Amino acid sequence: MTDKFFQITAANFTMTLEVKIISKDLLVTLTGGHTPHIGTVTTVTKETTCQTIRFPSHDGRFHKDDALTEIILRMIQPDLPGSCTITAGVHVNGISQEQIEASFTMAEKLGEKLRNWLQETSFDVADPIYKK
Repeated sequence: MTDKFFQITAANFTMTLEVKIISKDLLVTLTGGHTPHIGTVTTVTKETTCQTIRFPSHDGRFHKDDALTEIILRMIQPDLPGSCTITAGVHVNGISQEQIEASFTMAEKLGEKLRNWLQETSFDVADPIYKK
């Protein structure tokens, strides 16, 4: 199965969503802005709630990129073939309120693209066999 790549540009910055397919599981990377990074890691399955780890940022704060990933995960959760882990790190230098608001819309549009792709993609992979 081929990995997938989505990108969107608005408010003078670009966000990229890369999907690595591992059997029925998805490893997704959401990055963008001037300094892409890994600020948060969020996991979910069709049957579980999101769990997030937020990494330290600066001045004792923690990254807030899960605000973007949770938008995407809510959209794709019903269509997940297995587990999904999203790493996220979007940093725009001197971000404006317009860019903050645009980032949520951009995440929603990336989520729509990913959901549509999931709905039209077959994940017909053999289940693992366990020792009895």
